[in-house]
Amino acid sequence: MEEYFVCPECGSDDVEVIKERGRELTLRCNECGNVWIITLPKLVKVPLIVSKHERSFKTFAELPEGEEIRVGDIVETEEDEVKITGIELEGDKRVEKAEIGEIKTLWGESLTYPKVIKVSIYLPGGVTQAFKVKVPRDEEFAVGEVLEVGGYTFKVEKIKTERKMLRHGKAKAGEIISLMGHNIPRARARRSLEIYRGYGKESR
Repeated sequence: MEEYFVCPECGSDDVEVIKERGRELTLRCNECGNVWIITLPKLVKVPLIVSKHERSFKTFAELPEGEEIRVGDIVETEEDEVKITGIELEGDKRVEKAEIGEIKTLWGESLTYPKVIKVSIYLPGGVTQAFKVKVPRDEEFAVGEVLEVGGYTFKVEKIKTERKMLRHGKAKAGEIISLMGHNIPRARARRSLEIYRGYGKESR
């Protein structure tokens, strides 16, 4: 787990560890020369279930004892970066936040795996064509833009995010649950989206 230190005297982050004894570190600031000692918190292994779309994998996260974690926080494992989506206490109680020592299991979504977004395209006669597409998590989508997927061209009219429904504006894929809009057959698409084929095919 990478640690980040700041000098308490001058605020510089040009700090090096000059002595290490267990969880006790002696630090020196290379800017002002200040030397000080800190004790790192004890790390606790917390069970973590990581979701990669329709598949889930059991692992654990090493987290500082006594600190608080919330839904939406990001933690690191040896192989992944994970956004916390659920916190479970004893008795299968789900909460939005808790101290590390109280937690039975954490649930999270892998941030190193592409985001899968639902797309609903409204066709004449009340028919809806649905797709799942995979996109980079930092890619932005805006209400009003024209996209293509599976041979259908459509205008984005609504974007459903984790927090709200957007009827104007834009959002990053990492926050988006679904895109919705009407089919526009003769329009020119700004970009094409790649259809998601399932975890097994994606991980080969």
